[in-house]
Amino acid sequence: MRKQVLPPPLAKAPFTFSSATASGLTADRLRRNDVVNVGRGLYRPADWDFDLEGAARALSAASPGAWISHVTAARLRCQLLPPWLAESTELHLSKPRALPSVRRKGILGHTVLALEGEVEEVDGISLSTRSRTWLDLARMLPLNDLVSMGDELIRIPRMDFEGRTQPYDTLAGLRILVGRHPNLQGIVRAREALELMRVGADSAPESLLRLAIVSAGLPEPELQVPLRTGDARSPSADLGYRHRRLAIQYDGGHHLGEAQMFSDRRRDKAFEAAGWTVLVFDKEDLADDFQRAVQGIKRALRNGWLDHPQASGFASG
Repeated sequence: MRKQVLPPPLAKAPFTFSSATASGLTADRLRRNDVVNVGRGLYRPADWDFDLEGAARALSAASPGAWISHVTAARLRCQLLPPWLAESTELHLSKPRALPSVRRKGILGHTVLALEGEVEEVDGISLSTRSRTWLDLARMLPLNDLVSMGDELIRIPRMDFEGRTQPYDTLAGLRILVGRHPNLQGIVRAREALELMRVGADSAPESLLRLAIVSAGLPEPELQVPLRTGDARSPSADLGYRHRRLAIQYDGGHHLGEAQMFSDRRRDKAFEAAGWTVLVFDKEDLADDFQRAVQGIKRALRNGWLDHPQASGFASG
């Protein structure tokens, strides 16, 4: 007897009972050992290799009125997450109180209040907006990681690299969102994060470095500091203190390419030629929570104070 294989669309990803019947499969066929029943109305091929988008798409299709949320939504949108969540295969599904609780195996269910504009459909998947996802994760993420994720939402994008000119949200918009949900778990941390978020960080390490500097009692640095103000072609520092002529750079993994390293050297030499001190930090500094970096910044600020005593208002800490 010839083995009946699953139709191509169903053989590659999870699928719903309705899509199975639409493809001609019977209930008996769905009970064979090449199909796994994931939960009510949801199936997957037994030999399927996990794919987050495929799983989320099927879960969304099988859950009318509910939406993909939390870590799953963040991963689908490539939002900033701490390393311990960046590769998470958790499937989070949120639903309003009017729907029954989520009781599917392997699905983390949440019963929450979502207001207009906080859930949207993207490429056929119903999921929380970027900003609502940030708010939902306030109960899970440490404060500094929540700030980093928020900084990503409000940063001004570069059209040449990202194809957009507007940020995903603004501080004012996030304040309105937070104000709508005074009783949400994690709301206190979300409010704390809003007070620490700043426009200008281009990466999570830049946000974490700024937070480490401030936590050490040092003056808060400026972000994206141009060497020449008003010059769009001027090299810039990720963070810095203009009055102390101190430029601070964080060079991540993408700075290891030969062309980028050459560009970085030109950038740093331009600052140095103008009399600035340049400090460059990398993943090793990130690994120790920027403790050594902060000590280096303290020394540079102290030296800068001695060189430029007229630059008042900046205590060395």
